[in-house]
Amino acid sequence: MSHDMSENLPESHGSAGEVAEHGNPFADPGLPAHEPRRTDIDERAAKRAERQVSLMFVVSMLATIGFIASFVAIDPDKIVYIFPLGKVSALNFALGMTLGVALFMIGAGAVHWARTLMSDVEVPAERHPIEADDELRADIMEQFRQGAAESGFGRRKMIRNTLLGSLALVPLSGVVLLRDLGPLPEKKLMGTGWGKATQAMPLELVNMSTMQPMKAEDIVVGSLTFAMPKGLTTHDEDFQQRIAKDALMLVRIAPEDIKDDKSRELGFEGILAYSKICTHVGCPISLYEQQTHHALCPCHQSTFDLADGARVIFGPAGHPLPQLKIITDEKGNLVATGDFAEPVGPSYWERAR
Repeated sequence: MSHDMSENLPESHGSAGEVAEHGNPFADPGLPAHEPRRTDIDERAAKRAERQVSLMFVVSMLATIGFIASFVAIDPDKIVYIFPLGKVSALNFALGMTLGVALFMIGAGAVHWARTLMSDVEVPAERHPIEADDELRADIMEQFRQGAAESGFGRRKMIRNTLLGSLALVPLSGVVLLRDLGPLPEKKLMGTGWGKATQAMPLELVNMSTMQPMKAEDIVVGSLTFAMPKGLTTHDEDFQQRIAKDALMLVRIAPEDIKDDKSRELGFEGILAYSKICTHVGCPISLYEQQTHHALCPCHQSTFDLADGARVIFGPAGHPLPQLKIITDEKGNLVATGDFAEPVGPSYWERAR
């Protein structure tokens, strides 16, 4: 048995040596012969492909224009039924479809251009070190110039111009979306709901907790109460927008402790009505220290001296809290006779201060 095995071993090794000597089973088969495309040999087919690519780029441009037109023309609150999506926002659907078509057509046009008109000759290259030598750099640049020439970018002006047009228009979609950061303020920041009040037709202050008119006799020294104008309710669709400007905080300070004469005149028997909106970034102020008459914004710790015209004594706020002129009517209810003398909330570029 051992003799038979020793006789078989040399034969086995000899067969393996013959395979290694006569050929490599994993040899590189090389590249297949290049087969020209129809567009390579038929100029009419090439022209047809050029028109198809240009059409895709033109569709992209039209879709971008449609995106901008949809943004301007469609009501943001409009709801439509789209099968099978169901009820969706008409504006969101239109923006998504037009922008999707614009981007898809640029990509599809580029792919169709590459597959039908650009050079498809495969060029093998051996692996090389990461750092290229001068000869390799020159070879790469020559290949780039050759590829640019074979792509027809300079010769096929229709494709070039429509591609540049679509690429130039698509960024406008992003620029238009900047408009969706919010409505233009126009003059909306200059006034509040208290602007409806006049000397002849004053506007009642309503307690935000009880929703009842506020009587001067019910406000005690050292207290802090929040108010809003009569007619505004939490059920209003735009309540959050309006209360962000109309909210008041009322404090009652002993008249002899009020340092600012103008502030004393705007109040009623020591009751002072200030905007509740911080003049830094618009946070609602809700912390009051009755011994010092300081109001603190919880967001960034801006501190206002309510006994001294609500001037800023600490923190990043840029100006004092606006104060509302208040009196009482024949029923003893607190009423406002006009709007704030200056806009409420944070500073912005159109403010005088």
